[in-house]
Amino acid sequence: MPDSLLQAIQQVVNGLTLGSIYALIAIGYTMVYGIIGMINFAHGEIYMIGAYLGLIAVTALVLLGIDSVWLLLPLALAFSVIVTSGYGWAMERIAYRPLRGRHRLVPLISAIGVSIFLQNYVQLTQGARDVALAQLIRGGWRLGEAGGFQVYISYVQAIIAVVAILFMTLLTLFVSRTSLGRACRATAQDRVMARLLGIDTDRVIALTFVLGAALAAAAGILVMLHYGLVNAHMGFVVGIKAFTAAVLGGIGSIPGAMLGGVLLGLAESFASAYLSTQYKDVVAFSLLVLVLLFRPTGILGRPEVEKV
Repeated sequence: MPDSLLQAIQQVVNGLTLGSIYALIAIGYTMVYGIIGMINFAHGEIYMIGAYLGLIAVTALVLLGIDSVWLLLPLALAFSVIVTSGYGWAMERIAYRPLRGRHRLVPLISAIGVSIFLQNYVQLTQGARDVALAQLIRGGWRLGEAGGFQVYISYVQAIIAVVAILFMTLLTLFVSRTSLGRACRATAQDRVMARLLGIDTDRVIALTFVLGAALAAAAGILVMLHYGLVNAHMGFVVGIKAFTAAVLGGIGSIPGAMLGGVLLGLAESFASAYLSTQYKDVVAFSLLVLVLLFRPTGILGRPEVEKV
């Protein structure tokens, strides 16, 4: 197999890894928008808090004498998801619910304010410097001849793919097979009619924030595991890119958020390899501009039916 093809395969692997993380965060954006029509710009900070919580959990468990990686990771993931879900619920209850029904600009400003507040809150409690964690899982698989280019797939990349697929599958089953999932879909289609039919729409909206926060926490844990580095500002850029992924796939569509995340990850990976790492953001946002120009509703988005 020629080296050029192996290099392309390596970029596909890298792009899918990055895209899985974007997709997990983008689902939170698209769920909130699909139900209440609002962009939660503080969602990136929830992802950042999830990464910090995972780091704190791993450190605490190691100090308690638990050194098995396969025990550390599930416990840290569970802790981060539970606590971060609480952050998501509190954020909706305090910062967004009182503003529901106001002009759309009002909750948008509130979301930006929550984002700034969470960044500074983490800086005050955890410090402004980068916090590093020793690599917990080493090794991987190599494909290709020893004398030429080899495709490297780390164990961490495999874990990221498995966890992302697992969470996305569970969310899809939840939305399609459970009564709460049907309530979410009904609220997204017509909130007033859902309320008339006896659905507690406030509960559904709070549940949406909780689920989005849980997925963002999972993404934060995976990033912490992969890069071993967290800081208080890591959520801003990644949050913007995840929002871009949601728009690419079709804002309000869960499959669209997954597809948009994967496409954005692949675009950044190939741009870094064949152009320069300095151009990866240019390529990513240029892709967004092209989609908005030629398909404003996104790849899987549906245009709104005009009212008669």
